[in-house]
Amino acid sequence: MSLKVISSGPLSTVQDLGRSGWRHLGVGLAGALDADAARIANRLVGNAADAAVIECTLQAPTLELLQPCRLAICGAPLQGRYRGADDSLLTIDSGRRFDLLPGRIELGRLRGAARAWIAVSGGIDVAAVLGSRSTDLRAGFGGLLGRALAADDVLPLGAARTDFTRSRAAPWSIRVDAPPRTAVLRYVPSAQPAAVALARREWQIDARSNRQGLRLSGDALPSPPANGISAAVAPGTIQLPPDGQPIVLLADAQTVGGYPRLGDVIGADRNRLAQLLPGQRVRFEAVSVEQARELATQRAAAMAALEHAIAQYGGN
Repeated sequence: MSLKVISSGPLSTVQDLGRSGWRHLGVGLAGALDADAARIANRLVGNAADAAVIECTLQAPTLELLQPCRLAICGAPLQGRYRGADDSLLTIDSGRRFDLLPGRIELGRLRGAARAWIAVSGGIDVAAVLGSRSTDLRAGFGGLLGRALAADDVLPLGAARTDFTRSRAAPWSIRVDAPPRTAVLRYVPSAQPAAVALARREWQIDARSNRQGLRLSGDALPSPPANGISAAVAPGTIQLPPDGQPIVLLADAQTVGGYPRLGDVIGADRNRLAQLLPGQRVRFEAVSVEQARELATQRAAAMAALEHAIAQYGGN
């Protein structure tokens, strides 16, 4: 059971829900930048929530399906095309489950957001490293040989039920919305003097952003001199480099850092960081720890309800 990469897009990697439990040894989380989108894509095809998926950036890959499989894409809106070996055609879109016989899918550019996650029945069955199949690009391990996918790569798939006899799209889908033109990110501010000023400015996503962190550009914040003491950081931590342009850390972030910390983007908003595009405007809104916990509870409840609906009404 496998699928072949015909073209990979700018950056496609194998990711699951991340490599937890190793930060005390300096090993980062990695994993899907939007864990909720990866989880729902997996649920749509009948996988466990933490099965490995393909995360793609800006443009989705072209894939050759070497045997029947069930496929779903969550995250950015897209519209691609499937051509079966028998010349059958289907339009492929986000938020929908597809039963596909051997053939080729060409997915093209993502629309209005930065990333999408492709789940295939059985999951991407690369070897687990430290308990995860996620690609850690900075450290060069996990996923497929610790690197981004490339043309002619063949990805192994786990065993899955594929007893359908024709290609078809599910008659229902999950609504996929592009992010607003100006994103509002809620954060719990630190005691740094510049932490409150962060919310008084509008920022833009810098093109140098990557899976390690979102770089912001705008009117520089006053940055205190570094004290040379590193402290723990995590995905969602907002750092302030000497140039006064904040960085919001993402899944491939280091485990410690010496820059002053302005606070942390709350858990309920952290997945949204994955979809911000270069040039997109961003504002911050300060909230309390208590508010952050309540919003996290609401987000978890909404996700549980969506997973339940897929299980109840998804069909076979």
